[in-house]
Amino acid sequence: MAKFSQTELDSYENSLKSYRDLKNVIDTAFDEGKVEGKIEGKIEGKVEGKIEGKIEVAKKAKSMGLSTDDIIKLTGLTKNEVEKL
Repeated sequence: MAKFSQTELDSYENSLKSYRDLKNVIDTAFDEGKVEGKIEGKIEGKVEGKIEGKIEVAKKAKSMGLSTDDIIKLTGLTKNEVEKL
């Protein structure tokens, strides 16, 4: 670099600036992707937890002798889901 002409030095600095700008864009997108992934994971976990809770309630209701129709009303599960338990 010490032997670069002013034109070569300017070209090098512009290239370096472009590289840093692109790297920052990629790093920012990566970080945003991680945050988005965490949010999606939390949402999926909550949904799965709610479904598991409904299944547990349905199992208990079924063991108590409640009808399939009553279990469907109670849990919001489908008839097919209740009958599989």
